[in-house]
Amino acid sequence: QQLGILSVTASEPLIAARVFEIKDRAVGRLEGRSQSLSQTGHYKDPAECRFPVRDLIMPPAAGTNLGYKPPDGGWGWAVVLAAFISIGFSYAFPKSLTIYFKEIQEYFSVSYSEIAWLSSVMLASMYAGGPISSVLVNRYGSRPVVMAGGIMVSTAMVLASFGTTIIHLYLCVGVIGGFGLAFNLQPALTIIGTYFQVRRPLANGLAMTGSPVVLFTLAPLNQFLFDSFGWRGSFLILGSIVLNCCVAGALMRPVNKLAHPEPIKDSLKCNGGASEDAAADDTGTQPDNPPPEECQNESKGQSQVSRFIDLSLFRHRGFLIYLIGNVVMFFGFFAPVVFLAPYAKHQGTDEYSAAFLLSIFALVDMFIRPLTGLIGNHKLIRPRIQYFFSFAVSYNGICHLLCPLASGYEGLVVYAVFFGSAFGMLSALLFEVLMDLVGAHRFSSAVGLVTIIECGPVLLGPPISGALVDIFGDYKYMYYACGVLMLVPGIFFFIMHYFNYKKLEEERLQSATGEIGTLTEGVQFHMNQHDKTANETNG
Repeated sequence: QQLGILSVTASEPLIAARVFEIKDRAVGRLEGRSQSLSQTGHYKDPAECRFPVRDLIMPPAAGTNLGYKPPDGGWGWAVVLAAFISIGFSYAFPKSLTIYFKEIQEYFSVSYSEIAWLSSVMLASMYAGGPISSVLVNRYGSRPVVMAGGIMVSTAMVLASFGTTIIHLYLCVGVIGGFGLAFNLQPALTIIGTYFQVRRPLANGLAMTGSPVVLFTLAPLNQFLFDSFGWRGSFLILGSIVLNCCVAGALMRPVNKLAHPEPIKDSLKCNGGASEDAAADDTGTQPDNPPPEECQNESKGQSQVSRFIDLSLFRHRGFLIYLIGNVVMFFGFFAPVVFLAPYAKHQGTDEYSAAFLLSIFALVDMFIRPLTGLIGNHKLIRPRIQYFFSFAVSYNGICHLLCPLASGYEGLVVYAVFFGSAFGMLSALLFEVLMDLVGAHRFSSAVGLVTIIECGPVLLGPPISGALVDIFGDYKYMYYACGVLMLVPGIFFFIMHYFNYKKLEEERLQSATGEIGTLTEGVQFHMNQHDKTANETNG
């Protein structure tokens, strides 16, 4: 009856069946959502039944339990391509516009800090639009939201091409364009979780590769457009190019759940069924099934907001760890990319060579993201993928701290290579670890809540960095600050996830002990009943 090897021998088929039923239920809960009961072994002969509980407390990666089996392929790969395009424009578009910063700064006679607000407002609007995008996705699906976002960004760029002040660009490119990108980013991230389960890290890695690929293409293209048409004509042309997001949205067909049915065993029912999965899962999460309070709220009637945005996530241990670390991290996340080309020009590099640094950065980023997805999907990494994410955050911080040591253009090329690998690793894991924490069922709400809170650091990070450049007249202090702002949350993630995993082990141990107690009581009861019946028959 101790936590270890439990052997059960029974001669009565009915008793054995009951033993197997209890054992299978215990195994299913301890194994987590990503492994099936078949992996634990089933015994036809009751005498061979051994339940190695100690082998089950190592938590696997989170899966999904959506009431159907995600196809993990098929049209899902077309959806990955669509997400590749949509995510690519969402993240690469604000970075690629930095090619025009030096010229726009001179045209409007503004400071480094003021020009940095352009990308900051755009990124902050993209993040602030997360909850609105979540509500629209939950209500209408990913396809129409992405197509509407593409139209918004296109309209914003066309209007910006007629801008007469920097404020005009803030409103058009920053606000309207940023919200349009929000309608491209969040739906693309969400729909991948509906099509993939086993191959989800790989699918996310491939989709996130869209950002460096688009950036690799847009960086030299923007320089060519500027030389040929100026920044106004370039913005007009970019407005037509970004309409490809509408094509991507058209590919985001909702998953056919009826074609992939999967009965949910031991799942929570809103009719009063108990849920043994209420405890946190392998990454401080709860299962993808609705938690009990959700069922109660539905029976009492929820508000419109709570039906689309799950505010109970603020009581979720893993989600809070992710959120706290990311708020600090995002103060130094985008500024090094925003100022990479201006930094090179400040050191005397010509425009094309400065733009080529972004292409080098994007090229390395392009190959690192799918590679990170493959590594993250490995059986040795996925159960502890949060540590992998912590390393990626710390790696970025170290790169920025060492950047001021780079001398000349060759040194900046070396920095761009290492920064591209660090940035790609972090970007490939950024939303995968969030889905791993909260599950696909709550991912849409989680993204919405995370992005609205992160919009503050995203908005303030580059302008504060630009202010450091204005004050000291040198970029190295900006890179030092960004390095610290990345390294500190990286260490925070390592420490907090260590205690989180330790807490989860204890919770699983308690769950296993309870299951074994139930199994033992059930076996003892049926054995007593069997002996009593046998004695009465013999008597």
